[in-house]
This record gives sequence, C-alpha cells and structure tokens, in this order.
Amino acid sequence: MDTRDILISASLKEKANEIRKKTVEFAVSKGGEHIAPSLSCVDVLTVLYYKIMNIKNSKEQWENRDRFILSKGHGCYSLYVILNDLGIIPDSEIENFHNSGSLKGCVEINHGYGLETSCGSLGHGLPVAVGIAFGAKLQNKDYQVYCLVGDGEMQEGSMWEAIQFAAKHKLSNLTLIIDNNGLQAMDFLDNILVDKNDESHFERKLSAFGFETVSCNGHDTDEIESAIKKLNNSTKNSPKALVAKTVKGHGLLCMENIPKFHFRMPTAQELNMGNRYE
Repeated sequence: MDTRDILISASLKEKANEIRKKTVEFAVSKGGEHIAPSLSCVDVLTVLYYKIMNIKNSKEQWENRDRFILSKGHGCYSLYVILNDLGIIPDSEIENFHNSGSLKGCVEINHGYGLETSCGSLGHGLPVAVGIAFGAKLQNKDYQVYCLVGDGEMQEGSMWEAIQFAAKHKLSNLTLIIDNNGLQAMDFLDNILVDKNDESHFERKLSAFGFETVSCNGHDTDEIESAIKKLNNSTKNSPKALVAKTVKGHGLLCMENIPKFHFRMPTAQELNMGNRYE
C-alpha cells in the first residue's frame, strides 16, 4: 500500500481530528504519559503519512519506503495510532501497549512497524536520520528521510553536529521538521534560551547552516502539505527544514500550552473541560 494512493473519505483536517481523538483515547486508556507532546505533532504526522511519504506495506517494496524518525520519541502515541490505522502496527500491539515485549512509551526500533530507530534520549534521532540519509545517498537510493524533533531538543549539541554534517554532504534527501510548540519539559523556551520576540530564530539559524528552510502553521494541514511539497520540489542541492508552529497539547482544552502537562495525565474532570476534535 502506498499511502499517497489512499483515498481519504474526509479531508486531511478531519483525518487529523480523528487521529487526535484516537490518540487521547489510547493514551488515557493505557495510563500513558506525554500526551501533550503527542498532540502537538498530529497534523504534521497526518500530512506526512497520508499525503507525502511513500510507504509501501508489502515485503518486496518495503525496503524502498521513505523513512520517518520521531526524534522526540516520548511523543509517540499519535505515531502509533497512525501506523495502526495504516495496518503497519497490528491491533494486538496497541492492546498490549506497556506490557513486556510490546510497544513502549518511547519509540523502540522495529523496522517491520516502521520504527526506524530507538528514541527517547533527546538529540539522538536527528543524527541517526542524517546517517540514514547519507547511507541512502552513498547507495544511490532515492527514498526520503524525514525527522521530527522537538524545539527544546534543538538545545542538544548533537543536533547541531548532525546539521553541519548534513549541510556539508548536501543531503537533499533529508527533511528536518521542528515541532515548534514553545515548551520543553518544565517551562517555556523563551524563559530558558530564546528571545520571545524572535519568532524566526530557527529559520535564520538553519538557513545560516546551509538548510533550505520554510515555516508554517503546524495545525493547518493544507499549509503543512504545501510547505513540504515546496521543499520536496526544490532543485537546491541541500538538506531541508520545516519549522512548524504548534501548540503543545493541541486539542485538549485543559492541556493546551500548559507546562505541567508535558508528562502529567489529565484527570477525568480536566478531560471534561472539552476538546477541539469533536
């Protein structure tokens, strides 16, 4: 199955709302944490998996699939829901989540499930993605490599080492996507490292390092799709970056843009405050 050939009965936005609803239900039913980081990236993941990426779920074609790495591996619930929806992760894995030998609360490598590397320690996924893209280039493979990272994760030194390597070797098959929700584990980024009045700092830095860079509203599926297609259609021989402006916890009113919900589960009363996906 090539996800670009899937006919979605509803719009991409409606599909994203469906994924967001299932993500909350899945995480809450399993007592999972890190719901807010999983919700901010739902729209980006929906566009990637249902409109952009070449994922052929057949044994003979699987090797040439596009690769996706969730470097912010704790925000995995929406990724699991999408891979299950596409028939790549079976229902049994969703049902057995958090049990021994099953899916974990951070991404653990399983190529058969489209989980390309283990992530959880921040700053790990992008260097692996760069290595995969470099290997593909050396072997004349034409698949694309997409890596979604957190904005707080961009403080890791390993990220900038990987960025320099990707630019040096002109890895035009690599797209870095930043989930720019303005929050890290315990506080807002502009209280820690960045100037709240400098909204384009990621774009400027990545452009200076040699990436072709665009930005978009990370909750507007049409805008996300247009931005990624613009990068994919570029003739520039350089790695690419998309800075997606998002809201942490987007979809749950009790959780949106509130630092304490980076990890904490919402109570039943908080869940009853309402949502944006129904």
